[in-house]
Amino acid sequence: MSNDSAKNAATISPPPAIMFQGNPIGWLAVLGPGAVIASITLGTGELIFSSRGGALFGYNILFVFVLISLLKWGLVFAMSRHMVLTGVHPYTRMVSLPGPRGWFPLMLLLIASLTTPVWTAFFPGILGNLIAIITDTQNAFNGAAQYLWGIGFLFTVVMLTFLGGYTILEKVQITIVGVMILSAIFSLIMYGPDWLAMLKGGMIPSSLKYPPWLPEKHPEISKYSEWVETTRYIGVIGGAGFDYLAYTSWLREKHWGWAGVGEATTTDLEKAALDPQDFSRGWVIAPAIDCAVSFLLVVLFSAVFVAAGAIVLGPNQQIPNGDNFLEMQSTFVAGIHPWMKPVYFVGAFLTLFGTLYGTLEIAITVCREIVQAIHRDYAVHNQQRLRKIAVLWCSAGATLILVWSFYLVYSGRGDTSVLIKLMTPANLFTGVLSCGILCFLMPWIDRRFLPQPLRMHITLLGLNVISGGIFLFLGIKGYWDAHDPSPGAPIYTKRWFAIGGILAMLIVSLLLAKVLEKRRLNKNITA
Repeated sequence: MSNDSAKNAATISPPPAIMFQGNPIGWLAVLGPGAVIASITLGTGELIFSSRGGALFGYNILFVFVLISLLKWGLVFAMSRHMVLTGVHPYTRMVSLPGPRGWFPLMLLLIASLTTPVWTAFFPGILGNLIAIITDTQNAFNGAAQYLWGIGFLFTVVMLTFLGGYTILEKVQITIVGVMILSAIFSLIMYGPDWLAMLKGGMIPSSLKYPPWLPEKHPEISKYSEWVETTRYIGVIGGAGFDYLAYTSWLREKHWGWAGVGEATTTDLEKAALDPQDFSRGWVIAPAIDCAVSFLLVVLFSAVFVAAGAIVLGPNQQIPNGDNFLEMQSTFVAGIHPWMKPVYFVGAFLTLFGTLYGTLEIAITVCREIVQAIHRDYAVHNQQRLRKIAVLWCSAGATLILVWSFYLVYSGRGDTSVLIKLMTPANLFTGVLSCGILCFLMPWIDRRFLPQPLRMHITLLGLNVISGGIFLFLGIKGYWDAHDPSPGAPIYTKRWFAIGGILAMLIVSLLLAKVLEKRRLNKNITA
């Protein structure tokens, strides 16, 4: 072993014994990035779309949430265990894919540069809707006042982001998720849902059909198939592909195994392969626990708000949509006691604040990690610059989307569902299609860079292969079925727009990678 390797190995601390004692309370000692990802998704997946799914499909939608949580857990754990064992982020491994050097990370960066501003606009748009309801200004500017509120909220969070970082993010998000979990459990117990129906809904797959009253009450929803509606949930429940890549990067802050220490050498990996007691192998259980707790929280929150939809919203033929994303859910807790309604609004506000703050931190992390994978020296010496570029790009794009939405609604040329329509193609890639691609990439990465004893167990390998097939199928079918053939429908509701956009990003990334590769070769020849 080289001196550098020995030095690095010495800095890997032994994993805490409490992780191996089978005590679930002790497992909370390693809770960190997983809680961050779980709490970031609360603002859309569990708070909005779980209640929407419960109103439309009842408890049967719970099976989808449980299944997707399991599939996404397999993906996140596969990525994080590679980081713990090697200290190398999957983005760096993807640079070695066949073709021009770095074409796939470049494609992800290009797609993220288009989809992240959409999400950065979606969250303040939702919060603006909530503030408009609380302040009774939802009808101002012909119903477009919520976008003005959203712009103000966006600017506030952007200012805070420049002062933040992962450490602050973790503290904020863990606090939020702790308060929300207690509130959710209390609400569920007090409302007393049909526990047997919930259990059956979560354990037994059932066909999902729209209620018969939907076409008359909500034609803007019923014109899309159940597949499209369900795929929206799949994309947001438990997070998305870029969230998981950011999660893997944040492991450096936790110093689990090789994460945060440095890149393990071939000698280090061979040593770990021969020694079952190697510290890096012991640390693998940390992300396994962290991710498992994260997705258990996702399932719990999903159950709470599915119950809200099934018990309160569905019977009243109410569906959370563009003009009432969060207000309807308040009736769930207000039914317990009137004083809980303002508590709910405060909790929803803080949840969405954390979601938007976390989204910007994810954008920063993804940008830095991809640039570092392609050009390490530039990323190392320009971290603050990359942070500013990512935040300004996302916030500027989000502002344009909110201003455009304001114009459409104010002028009467669009309705308040514009953000959901715009979010759908972005969500299908970030939350569905990208997950499928990453599920298939992880076995290749393990096989290419790890000795046999360190590779994924056949169970985890099989879970990723199955997950990859399911996510790719759902993503492609979602894009195909999300087509709106109506005359004058926006181009972003057309299937050719989304599919063509992805193909265009693929071609551009291949060409760009080829140019960068040629420049690198010329530079080496000149040197």
